[in-house]
Order: sequence, then structure tokens, then C-alpha cells
Amino acid sequence: MGYKETHSGKDWIEGVVDVGPIVISHFENPDILKWKRKCIIPTSTILGAYHILTRYLRVEKVSAYEALTRTLKTRSPAFYENISVEAVLNSLTNALGYNIESWDGYIVSLAKKFRAAVYTTDLNLMRRVKDVPVVNPIPDEVFNEYNEWLREHLKW
Repeated sequence: MGYKETHSGKDWIEGVVDVGPIVISHFENPDILKWKRKCIIPTSTILGAYHILTRYLRVEKVSAYEALTRTLKTRSPAFYENISVEAVLNSLTNALGYNIESWDGYIVSLAKKFRAAVYTTDLNLMRRVKDVPVVNPIPDEVFNEYNEWLREHLKW
């Protein structure tokens, strides 16, 4: 039961969720997974979350796997599973035009398609993309605590 099968054209999409918010809060903010907030989560963000969790945050691989597969097994209607050739073309155009990563170009492409905001913790994306709302959905206090925890535990 993915986005395509459960949503009609009348649904309004509030946002497109990037990797950062998935890494930080995907279990503590089930409103998106329960479709209480109309945001889509490209399933490919789960792959990015695994990479961030295991490589940068040093989460044990089995733990990251178990947490992320539990999330996917919810079969949330928020999951967006379609990466078309047109979306990739738009993503590459965005990557070149905004001087951002191609992955970020994909998130921006979806935001434009659905006339939605991008929800991300990527400050670079917030600085570069001006024609689409790009916001950090994590409250400042919580985000600052998260960054402080990273500095203390990961010795960056």
C-alpha cells in the first residue's frame, strides 16, 4: 500500500521528507507515518538514513537495519516509491542549477511536483534553494541538543 494506491489527486501534500529528519526522529514522530501530516517519504530516504546511521553516527549495522525495516514494514501511506526517468532528469537539472547533490535535487523535484515544502536538516540546501520552501522541522532546541550530542559522542 504505497502512495500511488492510496491517494487521489485531491490530497494535498504538505512536505517531502529528506534523510536528516528520518535519521533523527522517524520513530518519535509517527504522525507522518500515520498520514496525520500530509508529507511524503521517498523510500530511497531509508537507504540514505542507513548510510548516515552506520557510517557517520556509528550505529551498529544490525540495529540500523532493524530500526529502518520496522519503519518500512508499517507500509505507511506516506511512503513514495516512484523514481521515474522524468524525476531523475528534473533532479539532475536541480542539482546543476542549485549546485547541490543529485539526491537533494530529487527531493526538490518532488517538492516542486507536489507544490510542497522540503523538510530537511541540511543547512546547505536551505541556503541554496530559494524558490521552494526549505525548512528544518526539528525544533531549534531539539536540533541544538542533537548537534551537541553528536559533537560530544562522535568527536567531530
